[in-house]
Parts: sequence; C-alpha cells; structure tokens
Amino acid sequence: MKMRDLYQREKIMRTNILSSIALIFLVSCAPTFKGEVKDKSDLKLPKDFLLLSKDKDGVTSTKNWHEYFKDEKLRSLIELGLKNNQEINILAQEISISQNEVMARQGEYLPNLSFRAGYESERVGEFTSQGVSDATHTLEDGKPIPKTLHNHRVGLAASWELDVWAKLRNASEAAYYRALASKEAQKLAVTHYVAEVANSYYELLALDREKDLIDSYIGVLKQAKELVEAQQNAARVTSLAVKRFQAEVLKNESKKFEIKQRTVMLENKINRLLGRFPQEIERTSILLEEISPQSVKLGIPADLLENRPDIKKATYELEAAKLDVKSTKARFYPSLSIEAEAGYEAFNREHLYDRPESIFTNLAVNLTAPLLNRAAIKADYFSANNMQLQAIYEYEKSLLYAYAEVTNQISKINNLETIYELKKEQVKVMDDSVEISGILFKAARVDYVEALLTQRESLESKLELVEVKRDQLMSYIDLYRSLGGGWQLTSHQHLVFR
Repeated sequence: MKMRDLYQREKIMRTNILSSIALIFLVSCAPTFKGEVKDKSDLKLPKDFLLLSKDKDGVTSTKNWHEYFKDEKLRSLIELGLKNNQEINILAQEISISQNEVMARQGEYLPNLSFRAGYESERVGEFTSQGVSDATHTLEDGKPIPKTLHNHRVGLAASWELDVWAKLRNASEAAYYRALASKEAQKLAVTHYVAEVANSYYELLALDREKDLIDSYIGVLKQAKELVEAQQNAARVTSLAVKRFQAEVLKNESKKFEIKQRTVMLENKINRLLGRFPQEIERTSILLEEISPQSVKLGIPADLLENRPDIKKATYELEAAKLDVKSTKARFYPSLSIEAEAGYEAFNREHLYDRPESIFTNLAVNLTAPLLNRAAIKADYFSANNMQLQAIYEYEKSLLYAYAEVTNQISKINNLETIYELKKEQVKVMDDSVEISGILFKAARVDYVEALLTQRESLESKLELVEVKRDQLMSYIDLYRSLGGGWQLTSHQHLVFR
C-alpha cells in the first residue's frame, strides 16, 4: 500500500512537472506583429545612371582622396586636418564607445565566475522559535549554543544563462553592427570633410586668380587713362573721359579689398577645418584655368552607391534592427540558467578551512518564463519591429537620395563642361575685341566709352571663366563625395562621362 502510494505520488509529480513545462512553452509564444512587412530588397535601383555614354574599355579601379587629388599642397592640408579636426576626433571616440558596447554584450552570454567572501553576525530573540530551539540543544562538546552566532563564508560563485534561443548572441551581433555603423559615420564625416577642404581650397585659388585679373585690368586702365589725359591736353577729349577712367580704376581697386576680405575669411575657414589658429594657407602656383579635373568612370549604381558611408551605415543599422527583433522575441521564451557555488563556511573562523566539515556546495538549474504581465516585453517587441521598419525606410531614403545626388552631379559636370568651352571662346573673342578697340581708340575711330566698355566686358568674361572653372572643379569634388569618397568598379561594362 505504501509502495503504491509512493508510486502514485511520483506519477503525479512527473505529470505536474511536465504540465508546468508545457504551460511555460505555451504562454511563451510571441505575439504576432501586425505592422507592414518590408525588406531593403523591395527597392530596385535603375541599371545605369542617366546622362552617360557607354564605354566598354573601362578598367576596374579604386580611388581615394590620395589618388583623386594631385595637388601636393591640398593633400598636405587634408592630411593635417584629418589629424586635428575635432568632429572627426569626436566620432573616433564614438567608435570606441560602440566597441566597448560590443565587448559588454559578448560578455553577457559567457559564464560569470566571481569570488565571494562575507561575514554575518546574528542574535535571535529568546522567545522566538529559533531561540527556544537553540536553548534546548547543545554543541558536540556539550556547550550551549551561543546566543550570538557568527558565520564566516568564502568561496566561488558561478552563474550562466544558457543562450538557448540566441537572445544574448543576437544582442551581441546587433551591437557589433552598430559599431560598424559608427565607423561608417566617421567615414561619412571624413568624406564630407575632405570635400569641404578641397572646395574651399579651389575657391581660394579662384579668388587669387580674380585678384590677378583685376590687377591686370587696373594696369590696362591706368595706361588708357594716361592716353586719355594726353588726348585731353591735345583738346581731343574732355575731362569727362579722364574722370570715367579714373572712376573705373577706383571701382576695381575697391574690388581688390573685397576679394582680400573674402580671402581672409576663407583662409580662416580652412584653418578652422584644420584645427589650428588663423595663418596663411599655402597653395599651388598653377593657374586655376590650367588645373584639369580627374576623369571619372562609373559602374552599376547598385555597386557604386553601396560604397557610400551613409548607405553602409543605414545597412548596418538595418541589420542591427533585425537582430534586435530576434533578441526581443526570445524574451518570451523560457530562459535556462545554471547557478553554482562552492567554498568554506563556519561559525568560527578557526574552523573555516577544516575539511570536509566546512566545505559547502550548491547547484541550481532554473527554468523561468514570463507568465503574467508581459506588457513590457510586448511593448519592447513591437517597438523593435517598428524600429526595423524605420531602419528600412532610412535605408531606402538614403539610397534614393544618393542616386538623385549622383545623377545631379553628373548632369552638372556635363553642362559645366559645355559652359566652360563656350566661355573660353567668349574670352578669346573679347580679347580680340579689346585689341581692335585699342587700335581704333588710338586712331580716334571709336570714343572712350566704347573702349572702356569693351575692356570691362573682357574682364567680366575672364572672371566668369574663372567662376565656371571653379564650379567645374567643385562639381567633380561633389561627385567624389556623392560616391562615398572613393569607389570600386566591379562590372565588366563601365559608364564614363567627359
């Protein structure tokens, strides 16, 4: 009868245990997210960029700013700035922080081993059940149990949550992808920084060239003024002509100071980007018009744009968001953990290391799962899904913006190429006009007003040519930035613009 009762009790216990485990797994089912389901592959890029001519002789190549910029002065400025720029240095610290987060996440799914030592002192009341029990018992040597009990404890404690559902592993990988995203953020900052320094540098060269053209123009005006003064003395022209040329000289002298102020401000901007106090910027002696932009070959948009740091950053953040969903979903499932502790424990420190009497051990295996009040986990799970959708939209936005930006720069470069050739022809025609007007003016075949206007229009055409050349160089730099600061062509067929 007793054996049958014992068997029945064990059967009931096993049934209860199995029922409890089944209940745990049943209630651990994650809820269904009812939001939109999207993936980054839903957005398809065009096969080619617009406004390009096909060139099958393109060669696979990689370009970075060292190869892209040939001016040694500019390269030295960029190198100095990359070491000193505060924003880039701040982002470097962000990378270190994200790497530390990866280290912390990786440590979470590894076993935890710690050393523990403690001391307790307890005195129970005489009229409590524990006090009455101690009063009726004695120690092995016949002495009564002390009213104040001491407990000395020293040992090792270990705990380990078994990552059955990859909850911790997914969280670690998500942190890793965010660390990669932080690196891409730094690359993006470097790309924009290099482009800003280069644009400012070429703008500075354009101001130098404008100043030289105005100096040359002022020299011509002074010579013309002397000729007009001579004609005035010969009563061939009035003092009005002299005043007009004198006013034109003064007007352009004031322009020189405007350019000087713009130069100072631009140099200060570059010095700020370099992380140093204002000083003169060393620059090349080559005339701006003689600088040729780098030839650029383009491949398939999907291959090129994936090299942009902002798109890479969005890609890594999307991968991290996907892993966050998996990690959060695993919180609904039962977690299995093991806890163990071993060491020495005694009421008297003299017996603390007596073996085996003072040795203690314990081992526990825990299976836990949320049963009630899972609203917080549901909220985190739904938020993780929403943030994943948000990351997909960010990726699509970055890709659309990047494609439009590159296409705009390609169109701008093509149009500026045409404008520059037309402006060069205009300058040539105006130079011929100046020469003809000078001969006719000396021969009194045209008046001073027409000669002055011809000189002024010639200067304006040359200044416009400088501006177009500056914009042309800047457009190539902006294309370099739009492609992520360097690109690698992987297709056998390439697209090229000239």
